[in-house]
Amino acid sequence: MEQSIVFFDIDGTLVDEQKNIPLSAKEAVFELKRRGHIVAIATGRPQFLFEEIREELGIDTYVSYSGQYVVLNGEVIYTNPIDKGSLEKMTAIALTHNHPVILIDDKEMKATVPNDEFVAQGFGMLLNYISMSSPDPHFYKEGSVYQASLFCSEADEAHYEEILPSLHFIRWSPLSADVLPAGGSKLEGIRKITEKLGIPLERQYAFGDALNDLEMLAGIPNSVAMGNALPEVQEVAKWVTKTNEDDGIAHGLKMVGLL
Repeated sequence: MEQSIVFFDIDGTLVDEQKNIPLSAKEAVFELKRRGHIVAIATGRPQFLFEEIREELGIDTYVSYSGQYVVLNGEVIYTNPIDKGSLEKMTAIALTHNHPVILIDDKEMKATVPNDEFVAQGFGMLLNYISMSSPDPHFYKEGSVYQASLFCSEADEAHYEEILPSLHFIRWSPLSADVLPAGGSKLEGIRKITEKLGIPLERQYAFGDALNDLEMLAGIPNSVAMGNALPEVQEVAKWVTKTNEDDGIAHGLKMVGLL
């Protein structure tokens, strides 16, 4: 069998509700690698929030920040930070309307406001990684911000979309939306890797479950939505496997003929 590359989302796909990798998924990943395929990650997480997963699975190729920070074989090959002018405008509006923002660079996450109940609800167990005791609405000026999380209603999000066309908003909970540069997506990040490796589209595979997986699953013909994926995500995928709690990764890889 010719070498293929398989991209896995993390939350809702590769890990279960307790943020653990099911044994069947781990064994499937190792079997893929044993057969000579390339296993990669495509996630909305910043790279510093899935180091343990990469180490556990032996993966050094990944798309993080939903496509804005791309690493191939341990080397950064592409970055796409958010324009500072857009961040300045967004954070100013957010502060005026009491909408918390989490700004994320390549090392940390920084809040624009002090301890906030909606941020606590939205980030849950990841809250420990966010610096909220010393908020800094001007954090974006210090370096490159690759992704942000804006805490507001869907109605308010529409207002931001209207006045900030340079940004792309992806709702990930009733409380919050991820913010990327316009045109940014996991699919664009994946293309940086596959073009570099020269792997044709027909030998590219992707697994996902959430709204930030839509472009990826729609743009890669060999796409697999998890059984727990949102209905609109399942609609764009070629296959729908079992849930991430029910050996969905292993089952999906058998469906597509890689295992």
